Amino acid sequence: MDLNEAYELVLQKLSIWTHDFIRILPNILLASVILVLGLFVARRVRKFSQKLAIKISKNITLNNLVASVIYLTFVGISIFIVLSILHLDKAVTTILAGAGIIGLALAFAFQDIAANFISGIFISFRHPIHIGDIVKIGDYMGKVSDINLRDTILLTFQGQMVIIPNKNVFQNPIENYSLLGKRRLDLEIGISYAEDLEKVQRITLEAVKNIDGLCDDEKTTMYYKEFGDSSINYTIRLWLKNPEQTAYWQASNQAIIKIKNAYNQNDITIPFPIRTLDFGIKGGSSLTDQKLKISER
Repeated sequence: MDLNEAYELVLQKLSIWTHDFIRILPNILLASVILVLGLFVARRVRKFSQKLAIKISKNITLNNLVASVIYLTFVGISIFIVLSILHLDKAVTTILAGAGIIGLALAFAFQDIAANFISGIFISFRHPIHIGDIVKIGDYMGKVSDINLRDTILLTFQGQMVIIPNKNVFQNPIENYSLLGKRRLDLEIGISYAEDLEKVQRITLEAVKNIDGLCDDEKTTMYYKEFGDSSINYTIRLWLKNPEQTAYWQASNQAIIKIKNAYNQNDITIPFPIRTLDFGIKGGSSLTDQKLKISER
């Protein structure tokens, strides 16, 4: 091929391309207008969705995520309309089909991350816990320090930070001690079999009635529950206004001191564990009848 033939071939190609460009120029202009309008509408919808999400959830991360998903959805719709006008939608559909297969494989590979992410979204909308709540999740109890879309962070009463995946938070029972705005303190105590039970009950309830932080709308109760090995055991239940752990410990400390002092003043005995060894059972002999044998070696 000589230089003239090559030159004519290039001109021919340029002429064809120019003719095709002029033919589709109206479509390009229309597609450009639709793309600009689509981006404008997507931005306005994102701002509106952010304002609406704030009224539903206080989780800023989740609100931004929802707004971004809505924004990208509108942008994607605009792009598909533009590609359809330019007759490129079939090629893009083929590419997306391949991307869908890759996405499915990635979903299986990162299913735990996806489960935690989705659980975080449900937690943000349902609000079973809030930052600052005292909760028990599984084997961990503490104050909620942070809630994000992947995990929940607890500060335990021993001072450790525990990071719990949101899947475990969402799928397991949650004991929320802050939800009611009050908390119950249960004390297990035993008294001697020789005591007058009605007298003990009266003195015990009188001793704890002035503990700081008791609820005015909840009654302190005391119930005998069992005959123990060396004591008659009871449970006394006190309701506290403040569910915080410090208030719980302080109330428990006051209750124990007041009950012990009241028992000392009224000669009420909290017995030690007792074991009775009976050597006089049928077929045996008493301890006093046993001869002590000492062997020398």
